[in-house]
Amino acid sequence: MEAIEKEEFRVPKRLRGMQKSNIRQIFDSALPGSVNFGLGQPDLPTPECIREEAVRVIREENNGYTSHAGLPALREKVVADYPHLGLTPDDCIITVGSNEALYCATMALCEEGDEVLVPNPAFPAYPAINRLAGAETVLYRMPREKGFGFDAGEFEKQINEKTRAAIILSPSNPTGRTLSREDLRSIAGILEGTGIYAISDEIYKELYFTKEKPGSISEYYDKTLVVGGLSKNMSMTGWRMGWVLGVPEVIKRALVVHGYNTVCTSTVTQKASLAYWTGEGKRAETECREIWRRRKDLLISLIESELGLKAFAPEGAFYTMMDVSELGPEMDIVNRFLENRVITVNGSGFGDEAKGFLRISFCASESDIREGVKRMKEAIESI
Repeated sequence: MEAIEKEEFRVPKRLRGMQKSNIRQIFDSALPGSVNFGLGQPDLPTPECIREEAVRVIREENNGYTSHAGLPALREKVVADYPHLGLTPDDCIITVGSNEALYCATMALCEEGDEVLVPNPAFPAYPAINRLAGAETVLYRMPREKGFGFDAGEFEKQINEKTRAAIILSPSNPTGRTLSREDLRSIAGILEGTGIYAISDEIYKELYFTKEKPGSISEYYDKTLVVGGLSKNMSMTGWRMGWVLGVPEVIKRALVVHGYNTVCTSTVTQKASLAYWTGEGKRAETECREIWRRRKDLLISLIESELGLKAFAPEGAFYTMMDVSELGPEMDIVNRFLENRVITVNGSGFGDEAKGFLRISFCASESDIREGVKRMKEAIESI
């Protein structure tokens, strides 16, 4: 029998040129013992009330599949945090982290020829998810000259008849900026009557340093899908606890995507997560927020006093943008820091609006923050 020649693996068109994010590429190349200013992964332990409930659930309960959408009691808690929407638990899906929530929402909305507006700079998963859904990404500037704040003119001029959705991110990864209520009303006014859906990424909503919790575009615009979760505010990144809620007809289609994609979120994670909506859970969240506030203040103070560089004071999340433009090309600085065992992320990896900046995460202890700045200072002095 004549040998059949094996064909080389053909990469599907939707995956061609796609790689893991620059955040992960930099992190994976770091030397052992590096101070991690790179990943947005809290170093604080998951609150005890959630850990203890998970142990109890494992020991005492049957933990087979839940429904695709998730535990009704958990979905009821999530939608209750958005009373202005008048939703039922059927209008919410518990997902495997907020990334899957974004994926399900985008897949439910978009097809070939659609466009999705994405802030520049922003989390690099957005363009990748849009591409998997067949949609084109169109960037709207969050101008650096305005401290990466919202600009209504920049947003509005990117809208056309192909625009299917607009991603609204507050607080922002990477900048830590939040959208004011005036910003949100402006966005709603621009979108009103267009048929465009807003996808509001609120994964950092409970990590804020302003007097009031950041608002949600869902308070002003009814065609909104809200994405959230407990990964950041409750130090549960590995638990993979997220959700998407909002427009019922879209959620129904997103549920089909979620069902085939993952069946359901971990039952143990879902049951343990209910402890977040207890007094103990809320107290733990407040304590964590104060730790992030202290770390933010320490890091920015050291960047300015020890490095002589400018860093933006974030209003939320756990990142600051550090201006390194006077030191040279940003990737040269990232690599110099890596050699000195400090992990940072180049700003242009989040969009060209952040070129010349580094995203510095303060997901590190105060002693690590001091050591990391010390190492960065040594690296800068050797340039």
